[in-house]
Amino acid sequence: MTELGPVAWPPAPIRTERLVLRESEARDRAAFIELFASPEVGTYIGGPRPRDELERAVPEVPGRRPGLFVSELDGAMIGMITLDRRDAERPGHVRPDAGEAELGYMFLPDAWGCGYAAEACAAALDWFADVLPGEPVVLTTRTANDRAMRLAAKLGFTEVERFEEHGAEQWFGVWSSVTPSG
Repeated sequence: MTELGPVAWPPAPIRTERLVLRESEARDRAAFIELFASPEVGTYIGGPRPRDELERAVPEVPGRRPGLFVSELDGAMIGMITLDRRDAERPGHVRPDAGEAELGYMFLPDAWGCGYAAEACAAALDWFADVLPGEPVVLTTRTANDRAMRLAAKLGFTEVERFEEHGAEQWFGVWSSVTPSG
């Protein structure tokens, strides 16, 4: 992954109606382990990772890097949002030189169905549009992941193509702050 670009990191915490998007802290380690060990979270991303492996591998301050926001509710991490550059070797691109910013997210199952992912992703996209205006953001998800497909539509992503990757059909869409959705 290459860096996002000329973006000051970390940004000031982003506050939404219910959430705070912020840089990772040591107190988030247990939630990171829970995310990656969760069978529900792992359903569409290759399965859960063994908890004992994660306990050994996850650093004291996990996810401390440009493009990763912790999503916090009432002082506790409930998920994470990532904005990373999409590798040129992967299928799915909207720019001839590739390297688009790609939105990713993972939330703990207890936070599902409450609109937190939509709220956090929308805030991250707004932040991105402010710091890198006019730059498109892409999103890839398995077509079998109904929740992710609905969230992509709700956020204003438009389907570009579908392709096979990781042994499953993938949906690939684009979001732009300069193109009106709808």
